[in-house]
Parts: sequence; structure tokens; C-alpha cells
Amino acid sequence: MEREIIHIDEELCDGCGECIPNCHEGALQMIDGKARLISDLMCDGLGACIGHCPQGAITIEKREAEPYNETEVIKGMAIKGKNVVIAHLTHLMDHNENDLVSEGLSWLESNKGSLSFDLKEVKQLIDKPKETMKEQTFNISQMAPQPEFEPCACPGSQTKEFSGEAPAVRSETVSQVSELRQWPVQFHLINPAAGYFKEADLLLAADCSAYTMGNFHSDYLKGKSLIIACPKLDSAQESYHQKLVQLIDQSMINTIHLLIMEVPCCGGLLRLVDQALESASRKVPVKCSVISAEGQVLSENWL
Repeated sequence: MEREIIHIDEELCDGCGECIPNCHEGALQMIDGKARLISDLMCDGLGACIGHCPQGAITIEKREAEPYNETEVIKGMAIKGKNVVIAHLTHLMDHNENDLVSEGLSWLESNKGSLSFDLKEVKQLIDKPKETMKEQTFNISQMAPQPEFEPCACPGSQTKEFSGEAPAVRSETVSQVSELRQWPVQFHLINPAAGYFKEADLLLAADCSAYTMGNFHSDYLKGKSLIIACPKLDSAQESYHQKLVQLIDQSMINTIHLLIMEVPCCGGLLRLVDQALESASRKVPVKCSVISAEGQVLSENWL
């Protein structure tokens, strides 16, 4: 699978670190005074970090990355030294990619004679208790601004006012538990080779659906891996087809639950799933739920 990914010119990079907080996936770290891409797996290739590099050291390149291959990645990391290897493996552990960590360590063990560092030092740090690892957080203030869209006459843009009355008195505040299992969730940002997609039940939801349904988390998202998309506003949707095929054939997802709105443009997600199933070598059960703008389930059918 050919995809776009960032490239850092180490000669131009002066180590200012401006790009680090602007990589929302945490794929960049400062190592030995230079910005480094520590994990191809988490780089979305959209280049949010590019505009924050005053030296112009970051560019986008297109190269083969199908499917994600930890052995190939760890080979490149090993050349850059012990600190880069540790940062890469720790990054994978932060995202619970334990199988990839094992694969990387296995390659390092098999090639320890050619390494420029002591593998024992790497293992000592990697073997630290899980609770010592810092939990990754996401700061909404760091998110890139989203483009504005002009209103149109499409039914999907039609304004509606709902007449539901709120209860006069609330005896207590109830906090619902989030059932979100992973990050990122936007179709352009997800990597179909990520461990949380392996043999998973997939919920492919239209962007608007979660906002209309009060029971989205408890009744639809619970126990599933999530991808969200908008067939009307998302650009470059050709990659969606490739990623769905990879999810079906290589990540071996169990089922697809398609959650779309009643507006005509949402039918694009259904067509996307149909086309991916035609291209894939496996067949998986697909359930499609159609939701009204008021949050009512209009239909639910296995396709």
C-alpha cells in the first residue's frame, strides 16, 4: 500500500522542537537534538507539523508502506542508535502494540552482534512496569483548525429545530462512561494495521451520528473499534477504499456495523463498503443502521 508520510531532513533540522506538539499522533520526538519520526504506524502523512518547522526540514514523501512491517521499521531505527530504538518501542507500548514490540525485540536479538549499542540496556528500559509509562493525553487546543464549509441546498445541510422538552428538575448529574477504545478515529488518520483492528468488530459511523444518538456509546460503540467519516465533506476518499480492503483482508475484522444518517449523501459510506467487499478476498457480515436527524433508528438490516 503506497501512502504519504513525512520525511525529516536531518541537516536542515536545528532541533528547535516546534514540530513536536503539532504532531497529534505522537509520532515525532526530540532524540539527540533532532526531530525524529519514531513510528511510521502513527504518522498520518497529513503534515500538520510541516507549517511549524521554521527551517523547512519536514516534507511529505510517498512511499510503499504495505502492510506495516515492524521488522523493516526497527532496522531503520537501529541505524539511528539506542535512544531512537527505545523511543520507538516505548511509543508502541504506549499504544498497546505489544505484538509489534515483541517482533521488534526479536529482530534486535537476532542481530545484536551488528548493533552499535548494548541490547541489554534497551531491554532494561522496555521491561519497566507498565504503570511507570506516562499515559498519552490529547490537548484539544493543539488540534488543527478545520476548514469552513458554505451552506447549500442539500438535505444534509437543512436546518431543523427539535421540540423535545428538557426535564424541569434533575435530581443528580449522571456521567456516562466513554466506550471509545482507540485514537485516532477519523478515517484519514487511522492505520488499518494497528493492533486494535485485528479480528475486531468495526463500527464505521457517519460523523453526525454520534451527535444525534444519546445511546451511541452504550448501544453502538461498546466493544467495537471505531472509524468516523463524512462521505460529503471528506476529501481524497480513494484511500478509504484501500484501508477498508486492508482491514478486511489483513486485519481480519469480524464484522462491520455501518451507522449512517437518513440524508442522501450518507449513502456514500454504504457504497464505499460495497465496493471494498467486492475488492476484498474475504467476506464479512455487514449491518447497516439508518438514523434520523432526531436520533431515531429508522432501519437496521444485515446486508
